[in-house]
Amino acid sequence: MMEKIIVVDAEKCLGCRSCELACAVAHSESKDLFKAVQEIPVPQSRVTVEGGKDFSIPLQCRHCENAPCVEICPIGAIERIDIESPVIINGNLCIGCKYCILVCPFGVIDIGHKGRVSIKCDMCIERLKEGKSPACVSACPTKALSFIPLKELTEERRKNTAKTVAVRQGNK
Repeated sequence: MMEKIIVVDAEKCLGCRSCELACAVAHSESKDLFKAVQEIPVPQSRVTVEGGKDFSIPLQCRHCENAPCVEICPIGAIERIDIESPVIINGNLCIGCKYCILVCPFGVIDIGHKGRVSIKCDMCIERLKEGKSPACVSACPTKALSFIPLKELTEERRKNTAKTVAVRQGNK
């Protein structure tokens, strides 16, 4: 199981799409905003901000423990290097069969601009190796995205649940 995950606080999301831009630049050849917009094809984001009239939320791969995309890939182009690694797509192996797109429960796998190769969030694996957070997390101006240890998330949720129960018990 991965030690850290990207957590979204939808109440803080402005729908500014800074996460999308940062992701595209992080996956560009140049890794520079001004140069990236001139690349052909233009770099593609692996996070998508979805929303409606009253909400917006960034969506990206959840790197499922038992990832259906890994299981269904007929040639093993989608893999997890080890239990702590994100689920990644090897673009050199991907044949573009789109099975991964069909089975993804979150709808976050897409086809790259080049056509046949699937793309998805890789948690900016190169940035992780450098000790940095994923680009989307670093770019979020409201901190709607955070990259935290799973243990921290579960501890926070337990505290919030305990507070909610205590308040309800006190109101009887």
